[in-house]
Order: sequence, then structure tokens, then C-alpha cells
Amino acid sequence: MSCYSALTSHAEVVWFDGKQPITYSLPEEMEPVVTTALEMWKGDMRQVTGMDAVASRKATIKILHNSRLPFDGFCIYTKGRQIIVEGGNGRGMAYGILELSRLAGVSPWTWWGDVVPERKKRLVLSDDFRTVQQPSIAYRGIFINDEDWSLRPWSSKTFEKSQQATIGVQTYKRIFQLLLRLRANTIWPAMHEGSTPFFQIPGAQAMADSCGIVIGTSHCEPLLRNNVGEWDAAQRGRFNYKTNRTAVQQYWTERLQEIRSADNKFFTIGMRGIHDSSMEGYTTEQEKFEALQQVIDDQQVLLRQHVGDPSRLHQVFVPYKEVLQLYEKGLKVPDYVTLMWCDDNYGYMTRLPNAIEQQRKGGHALYYHLSYWGRPHDYLWLTTTQPGLIYHELRQAYDSHVRQLWIANVHDPKVAAYDLQLFLDMAWDINSVTPQTINHHHEQWLRTQFGSDISRCVAPAMRRYYQLCAMRRPEFMGWTQVELDKRRYHRGLSLVDTIPMTRQEADNRLAAFDAIVATIDSCRQLLPPTLADAYFAAIEYPVKATAAMNRKMLAHTTADSHQAYNDIQQLTARYNSMNNGKWRHLMDAAPRQLPVFGDEHATLTGKGHGLTTTHPAADYTTATDGTLCIQMLGYSMNAVKMRKGGTVNYNVNISQDGYYTLQTALIPTQPIDGGDLRFTMTIDGGESVLFSLREPFRSERWKDNVLNCQTRRAVKVRLTKGVHQLTLTALDENIVIDQWILTQELQ
Repeated sequence: MSCYSALTSHAEVVWFDGKQPITYSLPEEMEPVVTTALEMWKGDMRQVTGMDAVASRKATIKILHNSRLPFDGFCIYTKGRQIIVEGGNGRGMAYGILELSRLAGVSPWTWWGDVVPERKKRLVLSDDFRTVQQPSIAYRGIFINDEDWSLRPWSSKTFEKSQQATIGVQTYKRIFQLLLRLRANTIWPAMHEGSTPFFQIPGAQAMADSCGIVIGTSHCEPLLRNNVGEWDAAQRGRFNYKTNRTAVQQYWTERLQEIRSADNKFFTIGMRGIHDSSMEGYTTEQEKFEALQQVIDDQQVLLRQHVGDPSRLHQVFVPYKEVLQLYEKGLKVPDYVTLMWCDDNYGYMTRLPNAIEQQRKGGHALYYHLSYWGRPHDYLWLTTTQPGLIYHELRQAYDSHVRQLWIANVHDPKVAAYDLQLFLDMAWDINSVTPQTINHHHEQWLRTQFGSDISRCVAPAMRRYYQLCAMRRPEFMGWTQVELDKRRYHRGLSLVDTIPMTRQEADNRLAAFDAIVATIDSCRQLLPPTLADAYFAAIEYPVKATAAMNRKMLAHTTADSHQAYNDIQQLTARYNSMNNGKWRHLMDAAPRQLPVFGDEHATLTGKGHGLTTTHPAADYTTATDGTLCIQMLGYSMNAVKMRKGGTVNYNVNISQDGYYTLQTALIPTQPIDGGDLRFTMTIDGGESVLFSLREPFRSERWKDNVLNCQTRRAVKVRLTKGVHQLTLTALDENIVIDQWILTQELQ
């Protein structure tokens, strides 16, 4: 958490006067992460001031260790003519040093986003400046996943050329430095086939240690092993605990002996198949349950033998996919182990700890997707998850005492920039964003990257962009699916064919994108030349490429569609050539070569409806206490979160007698307590109609929900002319209303 205090004052502490270099002093002993942060900060100051910062006994900036500060915490304050930076540990000192860069106007994305800081002639703080900061979440970081079309080809072909298609140590160095700037401290390294396992990369562990980064592994990689890259079936046999237990245990033992120390390590326990599949060799649920229990028990023995007391180690167990069912069957996970709860791969948390589980000594963790490879459809091109959804799910997790470890799944940090920063800002300070300051947070991010003028100009257009992407992500515009029956579908992929939109709906959508593009082009005129690449990567490419994807699918003619396809290729070529080719091979406009990315044109099959009016859920007449409106969430961009037992009321104006369909559109949340997800709809105090939103994972309705970012429930009613009252009541937690839609039936 953080708290700035800078009251009005006539006095200032000057730390750069435009004439003399910045001076600093250091403690005699420092952890390596402090040295790393110091070098980063000195580079920042060189860009901002044009001079090298100089070590001096009579320094303006004094850096200290203060053991009274909390874990990873820091404090910056002025004292006399000095600026004091104190850290509770090495990372805390590093974060404090890099906070000075932020105060000087340096974006955390200075390297990854090509955000060139503005040159300053003077740097000052008020003489009563004070900020004390500490993390809301103990361990905060990312999982580099599905890296095959972005980070890995860029690393191996451009940034540190290698004959192997892998991610190298210098790439990890840049990732670790970004994490330091974002006040994160944990990584699950890349693990796909073709990426060299982290512990096999010379110098990778030392590089992580120099940046204070904790190494863990994903839900399917026990005890710091990368099964895809490290399990050799020809040498070791099957990865089967039932038939090959000795070999599997030896495999785990080798890594535990190799690392020697538990410092900066997070041990994932449990077992799944080689690559995100169910445990091999077991058929029934009972067999899997018993086997997984044996694995967990055996792993505690191995940790004790080769690392230390298991109760003193950082361990995490991830009840993900079918493992959640095994956990809820009564699996005994040691109380000192952290339980990690997961979303459904599309940003909706599937389960959070109940009141009893919240008392666990090991605490709780969160695993959250900002990109995904899998059914019903990948989203590995652009990062378009609504900020309001991220806020809602993370805040709910925090309020359920999920505070030990947060991991965001990203295919590439550059492409995920804003959503990732929002995720890590909330992990650092959960109160840095509220339901009604999400717009402000986004505008502040734009201001940090591009300045106040650009932020004011482009922020409304980007909000509209997030709204349209909620209605359909660019990767989902073909209305296609992946991982289907390969006996019916080539590669298990359906082809672009028809889209359930009317011509008018399609034209309205295209016009909306045209307006966004026009705005961002106009705003670009306010941009200094030094930020052209930063603006193109963060704003122009995602907006224009998404607009082109929509034109490709919804265009009136095949020729227009083909031109839109070519536009995407040209935009991508520009992305990969900007900044003298710094990012060549990073952007791929067709991950996995899915049909949606081809030179395809769809047929519109939407049929006309009766007279339809759509109303935002936030425009209620009355609501019970605890009802919250959440910005940048839903089609309405201001969805309404209800408390269990709460109600919201709406006035429904009917112009003529007739039959109507009344739909309630909701955010497709999950029953996070393992129960149900019910609400009722009542007209004029009459008989209530009960609905449940609970859907089996990967059911057809669930697929529709996550592809649409919305789920609907409807009733048909006869209404007379005049005003009627619609009442919605939440019978369970996690009901979030987006819109209600009234359609008059055609006679």
C-alpha cells in the first residue's frame, strides 16, 4: 500500500538544478538487487538530465536500509536539503530507488515501450514530501506462456540471435528489469516446447538473483522442473507415477539437489501430464485422487531430504482444471502450502477460498490469464481484457484473503502493457484503484507514457475500444472455435463462415471503429517525435489492426475485405520494423495460423428483431446498499455489482400494449464459493422468475458466454402502456448486471 504526502509548501529540495549532476550515497553493504536498480536509475537520470549521477559523501540523495520497514516496503522523505530513500530489504531499497525515476517522469515502460522520458532542467520535491509504500500482495509477477509467436522469435532472431529458437538470458534480464520497475518480484519462466528450460540457460538463475526475482513454475511443472523441455521419455520412460514412480522421483530430486538453496524459490507441488493434461496412467476420478494425494505426500519427503523443513518453504498447489474437482473431493494439502485459485482462462475466477480455507497458514494465491491458448478460442494476438473486469476479479480475490501470490499469464509483456500494469499496480497497492477510478487509472497511465495532452485526447477513444472488444475480441471475430473433433474438423478448427449480425449492426460496429481511428490519428498530431514508436505500439497498432480485422470480416465486398487483410499485414510489418528493427519478429498477426487470421470474408446471417431498446444497468431508479458501479466493465462500461440479497429497480416505459421479451445481460462470472449463481427477475411485484448463471466448464453455453463477454437470461411478458417496475434480486454473491434489453415482439 502507498500513501503520498506533499502539502503546500514554499520550500523545495532541489535534486537537480540543471547545472550540477545529481549526487547520491549508498550504504556500505548492499544486496545485488540494489546495485541493479541503481544502475537502472543512473541510466534514467542520464536520459532526464543529460548528466551522469555521481556518488558523493555530501549527497543530495541518501539511500539506506531500515529493517523496521515491512517486507519489500520503502519510504522516501525529505530531511533538510536531502532526499532519504529507505528500504526494508534489498527489493524495498530497489523499489525506492526506481520510485525516484517515476518522480522524475520516467515510465516503467521506458525500454519495453520505447517511452523516451522528457528532458528536465530541474527536479525538485517539496520539503515536506513523504511516501511510505508496501505491497498488498507478498509475491507478484508473471508467467511467460504461449511465447511461440512473440517473445521467443524476437529473442532468438533479433535481441540475442541464437541458432536455437529460445529465450536467452539477456531477454530475461530485460524482463526482470521491467518487473523491478513495476514493483513485481516473481516469475514463472517460459515453458513451451522449443523454449530452453530456465535452469538450463547459463546465467539465468544468477540474473534472477541480481534482480531479486523469485522463480516458480506453472501448475503443471512440479518442483521447479520443466516437463516439456526436461523430461526425456526415451531415457526415463513414461511420465507416469503409477508405473514409473522411481524415475519420476529421481527427476524431481535432481533439480532439488541442483538448486541447493530455497532462497528466491517457489515450489509448485502436485502433478499433471507432460503439458497441461491430466495425470497419465489413471482412469477413474478415485484413482486420480489417491495418486495425487500420494504425490503430494511424497513431495514433502523429497523437499525435507534435499532442501529443508517443508513448512518453512514457499510451496504452492494449484487446483486448476480437473485438479479442482480432486481438491474438492477431500485432498489433504498441508496447511503451510499456498493454495492458488484460477480463472476460467478468460478472466473470470472460478473459485475463491471459503471462510475456513481463508485461515490456512500458507495463504492463498491467484493465477489470472491476460492471454490464452485453447478452447473455445485462443486470444494470443492482442491484449484486450477490460480493465473493469481485471479490477473486479482482483479486488474480489483480495477481499477473500488471496494475498500471498498473484501471477498474470502473458504471452508477451510489451503487448500486454496496460493490462499488466493495472494487474501489478493492484498487487502493489490494492487501493490504488476503486470501481469509480478505473478511468482515471487508465488516463494516468496514458499521461505517464505520452503526456497530459495526448491522455486527454485519446482516453475516451480507448475506452470505446475496450467496449467494442468486450462485445467481441479481435481474435473471436470469425465466430470460429479451436480444439474441436478432429474427425470432423481439420486440425480441430472450424472455418470462417457466417456471423450472426445484421447488416445494420455490422455497419454500426465498423463506423464506431472508424471514429476511434480518426480520433487517435488526430491525437497523434500532439505527439513529440520521440514518442512516435511508443504511440504506434501501444495505441495505433492495436486499434487499427482490430479495426481492420472487423472490416475484413464485416465488409460489404470481398475486395474491401481483402484490403483490410492487407492493412493488417502492413501494420504488422511496420510494428516489426519500428525503432530500427528493435522489435522485429515480436508481433505476429496470425498466432497458430488460425482461420480467423486468414484472408477471409464472412457472411452475415443476423435477422431483424422487433423494436429493441437497450438500457445500461447503472441507470437504476433505486438499489440496496452495497451496490457498486464498476467503470470499464461490460458492454455498458459501467456494470453493476450486486451483493447477495441485494436488489436493483428499473422503470420500464411501455409506449403501447403488447408482448415483449425482457432480457437481463450479465457479466459471465462464476460461483466463486462453489455453490450457485442465482438471481430473480420480477415485473411490478408479481411472481419472480428464477435464473441460474452456473455453467459447467467448457459447456457450449459457457463457451458462448466467454466469447461474448456476456450472458443473457430472458422472459416473455405481456405489458400494458405505461410505466412498469423491473426488480432484479441477487440470491448469491458475484451477480454483476451489465444491461437490460426490451424487445417488442413482431405481430
